[in-house]
Amino acid sequence: MRRTTHTPTADDAAAPGSIPSWTVGDLTVHRIDEVLLPPATGPWLLPDATSDVVSRHDWLRPDFADRQGTLHLDSHSFAFEAGGLRVLVDTGIGNGKTRANPAWHNLRTGYLEHLTAAGFPPDSVDLVLLTHLHTDHVGWNTREVDGEWVPTFPNARYVTSRTEREFWDAYDMDEPRRHMFDDSVIPVEKAGLLDLVDVRPEGTDIAPGLRLLPTPGHTPGHIAVQLSDSGESALITGDALHHPVQFAHPAIGSCVDIDPRQSEESRRKLIGSLAETDTLVLGTHFPPPTAGRVITHGDAYRLRPVRAA
Repeated sequence: MRRTTHTPTADDAAAPGSIPSWTVGDLTVHRIDEVLLPPATGPWLLPDATSDVVSRHDWLRPDFADRQGTLHLDSHSFAFEAGGLRVLVDTGIGNGKTRANPAWHNLRTGYLEHLTAAGFPPDSVDLVLLTHLHTDHVGWNTREVDGEWVPTFPNARYVTSRTEREFWDAYDMDEPRRHMFDDSVIPVEKAGLLDLVDVRPEGTDIAPGLRLLPTPGHTPGHIAVQLSDSGESALITGDALHHPVQFAHPAIGSCVDIDPRQSEESRRKLIGSLAETDTLVLGTHFPPPTAGRVITHGDAYRLRPVRAA
Protein backbone atom coordinates (compact mmCIF):
# COMPACT_ATOMS: atom_id res chain seq x y z
CA MET A 1 0.00 0.00 0.00
CA ARG A 2 1.08 3.54 -0.65
CA ARG A 3 2.14 5.32 2.53
CA THR A 4 1.00 8.86 3.27
CA THR A 5 2.91 11.69 4.93
CA HIS A 6 0.00 12.43 7.27
CA THR A 7 0.98 13.09 10.88
CA PRO A 8 -1.95 11.83 12.94
CA THR A 9 -3.39 13.44 16.00
CA ALA A 10 -3.93 11.32 19.09
CA ASP A 11 -7.43 10.22 18.08
CA ASP A 12 -7.23 10.74 14.31
CA ALA A 13 -10.06 13.25 14.49
CA ALA A 14 -10.62 15.03 11.21
CA ALA A 15 -10.02 18.74 11.03
CA PRO A 16 -13.15 20.78 10.31
CA GLY A 17 -14.16 20.30 6.69
CA SER A 18 -11.71 17.45 6.07
CA ILE A 19 -12.69 13.94 5.01
CA PRO A 20 -10.51 11.04 6.22
CA SER A 21 -9.12 9.05 3.30
CA TRP A 22 -6.66 6.32 2.32
CA THR A 23 -4.98 5.44 -0.97
CA VAL A 24 -5.16 2.06 -2.69
CA GLY A 25 -2.91 2.30 -5.73
CA ASP A 26 -4.32 5.28 -7.59
CA LEU A 27 -7.70 5.02 -5.85
CA THR A 28 -8.71 7.17 -2.90
CA VAL A 29 -11.14 5.73 -0.35
CA HIS A 30 -13.03 8.28 1.74
CA ARG A 31 -14.68 7.59 5.09
CA ILE A 32 -18.09 9.24 5.21
CA ASP A 33 -18.85 9.76 8.89
CA GLU A 34 -22.33 9.42 10.30
CA VAL A 35 -22.25 9.01 14.09
CA LEU A 36 -20.20 7.57 16.94
CA LEU A 37 -22.19 4.80 18.61
CA PRO A 38 -22.86 5.03 22.37
CA PRO A 39 -20.76 3.02 24.87
CA ALA A 40 -23.66 0.64 25.55
CA THR A 41 -23.40 -0.63 21.96
CA GLY A 42 -20.40 -2.87 22.64
CA PRO A 43 -21.84 -4.97 25.49
CA TRP A 44 -25.09 -5.40 23.56
CA LEU A 45 -23.58 -6.14 20.14
CA LEU A 46 -20.58 -8.26 21.18
CA PRO A 47 -21.56 -9.66 24.58
CA ASP A 48 -18.53 -11.97 24.81
CA ALA A 49 -16.18 -9.02 24.43
CA THR A 50 -16.31 -8.36 28.15
CA SER A 51 -14.27 -5.65 29.80
CA ASP A 52 -11.92 -8.33 31.16
CA VAL A 53 -11.34 -9.74 27.67
CA VAL A 54 -10.85 -6.33 26.07
CA SER A 55 -8.53 -5.07 28.83
CA ARG A 56 -6.04 -7.87 28.14
CA HIS A 57 -5.07 -6.28 24.83
CA ASP A 58 -3.01 -3.13 25.21
CA TRP A 59 -3.01 -2.60 21.44
CA LEU A 60 -6.74 -1.82 21.51
CA ARG A 61 -6.13 1.29 23.61
CA PRO A 62 -6.75 4.19 23.24
CA ASP A 63 -8.21 4.04 19.74
CA PHE A 64 -10.46 0.98 19.82
CA ALA A 65 -11.32 0.76 23.52
CA ASP A 66 -10.89 2.73 26.73
CA ARG A 67 -9.00 1.73 29.87
CA GLN A 68 -12.16 0.28 31.40
CA GLY A 69 -12.46 -2.17 28.51
CA THR A 70 -15.37 -0.40 26.81
CA LEU A 71 -15.37 -0.83 23.04
CA HIS A 72 -15.48 2.15 20.69
CA LEU A 73 -17.76 1.67 17.67
CA ASP A 74 -18.75 3.91 14.79
CA SER A 75 -21.21 4.20 11.91
CA HIS A 76 -19.88 5.36 8.55
CA SER A 77 -19.72 4.54 4.85
CA PHE A 78 -16.88 4.41 2.33
CA ALA A 79 -16.87 6.25 -1.00
CA PHE A 80 -14.42 5.91 -3.89
CA GLU A 81 -14.10 5.85 -7.66
CA ALA A 82 -13.24 2.50 -9.26
CA GLY A 83 -13.65 1.09 -12.74
CA GLY A 84 -15.06 4.39 -13.93
CA LEU A 85 -17.81 4.27 -11.28
CA ARG A 86 -18.49 6.47 -8.27
CA VAL A 87 -19.16 3.96 -5.51
CA LEU A 88 -20.65 4.10 -2.00
CA VAL A 89 -20.41 1.07 0.31
CA ASP A 90 -23.27 0.84 2.84
CA THR A 91 -25.45 3.79 3.76
CA GLY A 92 -25.56 3.87 7.55
CA ILE A 93 -28.57 4.56 9.75
CA GLY A 94 -30.20 7.52 8.04
CA ASN A 95 -31.90 10.68 9.24
CA GLY A 96 -35.39 11.08 10.61
CA LYS A 97 -36.27 7.41 10.72
CA THR A 98 -38.39 5.72 13.36
CA ARG A 99 -36.21 3.03 14.94
CA ALA A 100 -36.57 0.73 17.95
CA ASN A 101 -32.93 1.27 18.93
CA PRO A 102 -32.77 4.67 20.73
CA ALA A 103 -29.25 5.27 19.37
CA TRP A 104 -30.61 5.06 15.81
CA HIS A 105 -33.96 6.78 16.28
CA ASN A 106 -34.72 10.04 14.45
CA LEU A 107 -31.09 10.98 13.82
CA ARG A 108 -30.10 14.39 12.49
CA THR A 109 -26.54 14.08 11.23
CA GLY A 110 -24.48 15.80 8.55
CA TYR A 111 -23.94 12.61 6.58
CA LEU A 112 -24.96 13.98 3.17
CA GLU A 113 -22.89 17.10 3.77
CA HIS A 114 -19.86 14.90 4.52
CA LEU A 115 -20.52 12.85 1.39
CA THR A 116 -20.77 15.97 -0.74
CA ALA A 117 -17.61 17.42 0.84
CA ALA A 118 -15.78 14.27 -0.23
CA GLY A 119 -16.81 15.03 -3.81
CA PHE A 120 -19.76 12.64 -3.99
CA PRO A 121 -23.00 14.64 -4.06
CA PRO A 122 -25.94 12.20 -4.08
CA ASP A 123 -26.84 12.74 -7.75
CA SER A 124 -23.27 11.80 -8.77
CA VAL A 125 -23.16 8.33 -7.18
CA ASP A 126 -23.26 5.49 -9.74
CA LEU A 127 -23.22 2.42 -7.52
CA VAL A 128 -24.37 1.73 -3.95
CA LEU A 129 -23.05 -1.59 -2.59
CA LEU A 130 -24.98 -3.00 0.36
CA THR A 131 -23.00 -5.58 2.31
CA HIS A 132 -26.29 -6.75 3.84
CA LEU A 133 -29.78 -5.49 4.61
CA HIS A 134 -29.56 -4.55 8.28
CA THR A 135 -30.99 -1.30 9.58
CA ASP A 136 -27.66 0.44 10.16
CA HIS A 137 -26.40 -0.33 6.64
CA VAL A 138 -29.33 0.79 4.50
CA GLY A 139 -30.66 3.93 6.19
CA TRP A 140 -29.45 6.50 3.69
CA ASN A 141 -30.77 4.41 0.81
CA THR A 142 -33.67 6.84 1.05
CA ARG A 143 -34.50 10.29 2.33
CA GLU A 144 -37.81 11.98 3.03
CA VAL A 145 -39.18 14.31 0.38
CA ASP A 146 -42.69 15.76 0.79
CA GLY A 147 -43.59 13.07 3.29
CA GLU A 148 -42.40 10.19 1.10
CA TRP A 149 -39.24 8.05 1.29
CA VAL A 150 -37.43 8.33 -2.05
CA PRO A 151 -34.04 7.02 -3.21
CA THR A 152 -31.24 9.27 -2.00
CA PHE A 153 -29.09 8.30 -4.99
CA PRO A 154 -31.50 8.48 -7.94
CA ASN A 155 -28.86 7.88 -10.61
CA ALA A 156 -27.26 4.89 -8.89
CA ARG A 157 -27.77 1.16 -9.10
CA TYR A 158 -28.13 -0.32 -5.62
CA VAL A 159 -26.52 -3.76 -5.40
CA THR A 160 -26.73 -6.57 -2.86
CA SER A 161 -26.50 -10.35 -3.08
CA ARG A 162 -29.47 -12.31 -4.35
CA THR A 163 -29.13 -14.68 -1.38
CA GLU A 164 -29.50 -11.73 1.00
CA ARG A 165 -32.65 -10.28 -0.53
CA GLU A 166 -34.33 -13.64 -0.99
CA PHE A 167 -33.62 -14.58 2.63
CA TRP A 168 -35.38 -11.50 3.98
CA ASP A 169 -38.22 -11.88 1.51
CA ALA A 170 -39.03 -15.24 3.13
CA TYR A 171 -38.25 -14.17 6.71
CA ASP A 172 -40.97 -13.64 9.29
CA MET A 173 -40.04 -10.05 10.17
CA ASP A 174 -40.99 -8.33 13.38
CA GLU A 175 -42.60 -4.90 13.13
CA PRO A 176 -39.39 -2.78 13.51
CA ARG A 177 -37.62 -4.72 10.74
CA ARG A 178 -40.66 -4.59 8.48
CA HIS A 179 -40.85 -0.85 9.04
CA MET A 180 -37.17 -0.52 8.09
CA PHE A 181 -37.73 -2.41 4.84
CA ASP A 182 -40.72 -0.22 4.09
CA ASP A 183 -38.76 3.02 4.42
CA SER A 184 -35.28 2.01 3.27
CA VAL A 185 -35.45 -0.99 0.91
CA ILE A 186 -38.87 -1.19 -0.72
CA PRO A 187 -38.74 2.40 -2.15
CA VAL A 188 -35.48 1.50 -3.94
CA GLU A 189 -37.08 -1.63 -5.37
CA LYS A 190 -40.20 0.25 -6.46
CA ALA A 191 -37.97 2.75 -8.26
CA GLY A 192 -36.37 -0.15 -10.17
CA LEU A 193 -32.91 0.62 -8.78
CA LEU A 194 -32.08 -2.57 -6.85
CA ASP A 195 -29.90 -5.18 -8.58
CA LEU A 196 -29.37 -8.64 -7.12
CA VAL A 197 -26.04 -10.37 -7.78
CA ASP A 198 -25.19 -14.05 -7.56
CA VAL A 199 -21.94 -14.02 -5.57
CA ARG A 200 -19.75 -17.01 -6.36
CA PRO A 201 -17.71 -18.78 -3.65
CA GLU A 202 -14.50 -17.27 -5.03
CA GLY A 203 -16.08 -13.84 -5.32
CA THR A 204 -17.74 -11.93 -8.14
CA ASP A 205 -16.24 -9.00 -10.05
CA ILE A 206 -18.71 -6.20 -10.69
CA ALA A 207 -16.29 -3.63 -12.13
CA PRO A 208 -12.55 -3.46 -12.81
CA GLY A 209 -10.79 -3.64 -9.44
CA LEU A 210 -14.04 -4.20 -7.53
CA ARG A 211 -15.06 -7.62 -6.22
CA LEU A 212 -17.79 -8.89 -3.90
CA LEU A 213 -16.69 -11.66 -1.53
CA PRO A 214 -19.17 -13.98 0.20
CA THR A 215 -18.88 -13.79 4.01
CA PRO A 216 -22.12 -15.43 5.18
CA GLY A 217 -23.25 -15.95 8.75
CA HIS A 218 -24.02 -12.51 10.12
CA THR A 219 -26.71 -12.71 7.47
CA PRO A 220 -27.00 -15.47 4.85
CA GLY A 221 -26.01 -13.23 1.95
CA HIS A 222 -23.48 -10.98 3.67
CA ILE A 223 -20.67 -9.76 1.43
CA ALA A 224 -17.36 -7.98 1.94
CA VAL A 225 -16.01 -5.61 -0.72
CA GLN A 226 -12.50 -5.94 -2.16
CA LEU A 227 -10.77 -3.11 -4.02
CA SER A 228 -7.58 -3.44 -6.04
CA ASP A 229 -5.50 -1.08 -8.13
CA SER A 230 -1.89 -1.04 -9.32
CA GLY A 231 -0.97 -4.10 -7.28
CA GLU A 232 -2.49 -2.78 -4.04
CA SER A 233 -5.69 -3.92 -2.33
CA ALA A 234 -8.19 -3.08 0.39
CA LEU A 235 -11.06 -4.93 2.02
CA ILE A 236 -14.22 -3.31 3.41
CA THR A 237 -15.52 -5.61 6.12
CA GLY A 238 -19.21 -4.84 6.45
CA ASP A 239 -20.28 -6.80 9.53
CA ALA A 240 -18.08 -9.82 8.91
CA LEU A 241 -16.03 -8.02 11.59
CA HIS A 242 -17.57 -5.44 13.89
CA HIS A 243 -14.54 -4.52 15.98
CA PRO A 244 -10.75 -5.15 16.04
CA VAL A 245 -11.06 -7.23 19.24
CA GLN A 246 -12.32 -9.98 16.92
CA PHE A 247 -8.87 -10.29 15.36
CA ALA A 248 -7.62 -11.43 18.75
CA HIS A 249 -10.76 -13.49 19.45
CA PRO A 250 -12.38 -14.66 16.20
CA ALA A 251 -14.88 -16.72 18.19
CA ILE A 252 -16.50 -13.51 19.47
CA GLY A 253 -19.65 -13.00 17.44
CA SER A 254 -22.51 -10.56 17.29
CA CYS A 255 -25.77 -11.00 19.17
CA VAL A 256 -27.59 -10.50 15.87
CA ASP A 257 -25.70 -13.09 13.81
CA ILE A 258 -28.27 -15.19 11.98
CA ASP A 259 -25.92 -18.21 11.97
CA PRO A 260 -23.22 -17.79 14.67
CA ARG A 261 -21.27 -20.88 13.60
CA GLN A 262 -21.11 -19.81 9.97
CA SER A 263 -20.31 -16.23 11.00
CA GLU A 264 -17.28 -17.43 12.96
CA GLU A 265 -16.20 -19.66 10.08
CA SER A 266 -16.39 -16.75 7.62
CA ARG A 267 -14.57 -14.46 10.05
CA ARG A 268 -11.71 -16.93 10.59
CA LYS A 269 -11.37 -17.53 6.85
CA LEU A 270 -11.34 -13.81 6.13
CA ILE A 271 -8.82 -12.98 8.85
CA GLY A 272 -6.56 -15.81 7.69
CA SER A 273 -6.62 -14.47 4.14
CA LEU A 274 -5.66 -10.98 5.33
CA ALA A 275 -2.96 -11.83 7.88
CA GLU A 276 0.59 -10.79 7.01
CA THR A 277 -0.48 -9.25 3.70
CA ASP A 278 -0.42 -5.63 2.56
CA THR A 279 -4.20 -5.54 2.21
CA LEU A 280 -5.67 -2.51 3.93
CA VAL A 281 -8.64 -3.49 6.12
CA LEU A 282 -11.38 -0.86 6.39
CA GLY A 283 -13.84 -1.63 9.17
CA THR A 284 -17.41 -0.52 8.64
CA HIS A 285 -17.88 -0.09 12.40
CA PHE A 286 -14.25 0.42 13.43
CA PRO A 287 -13.76 3.79 15.14
CA PRO A 288 -10.93 6.07 14.03
CA PRO A 289 -8.32 5.19 12.89
CA THR A 290 -10.72 2.76 11.15
CA ALA A 291 -8.11 1.06 8.95
CA GLY A 292 -5.10 -1.17 9.35
CA ARG A 293 -3.26 -4.32 8.39
CA VAL A 294 -3.66 -7.69 10.05
CA ILE A 295 -0.55 -9.10 11.70
CA THR A 296 0.09 -12.24 13.68
CA HIS A 297 0.08 -11.63 17.43
CA GLY A 298 0.72 -14.54 19.77
CA ASP A 299 -1.58 -17.38 18.79
CA ALA A 300 -4.05 -15.02 17.07
CA TYR A 301 -3.93 -11.65 15.33
CA ARG A 302 -4.14 -7.92 15.84
CA LEU A 303 -4.75 -4.84 13.69
CA ARG A 304 -1.83 -2.52 13.06
CA PRO A 305 -3.53 0.86 12.46
CA VAL A 306 -3.06 2.89 9.29
CA ARG A 307 -4.30 6.38 9.96
CA ALA A 308 -6.20 8.46 7.47
CA ALA A 309 -4.76 11.30 5.48
